[in-house]
Amino acid sequence: MIQEILLNLAQVVIGLAGGFAVGAGYVAFLTVLGVIPRLVQLTKSERFIPVYTACVITGSLFGTYLSFTNVTWEQPVVLLVVWGICHGVFNGMLAAGLTEALNVFPILSRRIRMEMHLLWLLMAIVLGKIAGSLFQWLYFVK
Repeated sequence: MIQEILLNLAQVVIGLAGGFAVGAGYVAFLTVLGVIPRLVQLTKSERFIPVYTACVITGSLFGTYLSFTNVTWEQPVVLLVVWGICHGVFNGMLAAGLTEALNVFPILSRRIRMEMHLLWLLMAIVLGKIAGSLFQWLYFVK
């Protein structure tokens, strides 16, 4: 009985420590990339900073809740499409923020000697990503 309680307590401590580590890494990632401040700057929507903050916190908590429960969320296809678009926009903005922070594309274009064709390189990457995503969803998920 005591062993079982200690084992459960150890699991709780390990789970909380892992959650804090992942959460701190996520916040550091968003802070270093400056995705949200950059978004506010580009859209000139400084008055919505509390809304952005609330959305990030609520989305993180809701996503965590859905990840750890067996809740099914049956919704119309239209709502799921909007939900998927929001996920894609968020992931795309994170990827764009990471590449902007690291100056990946200018360095890559210089290394492969395509400075004059940077637009074509970007379009090839974007179209390849779209084609790969569509292939995955239509072939593996369907």
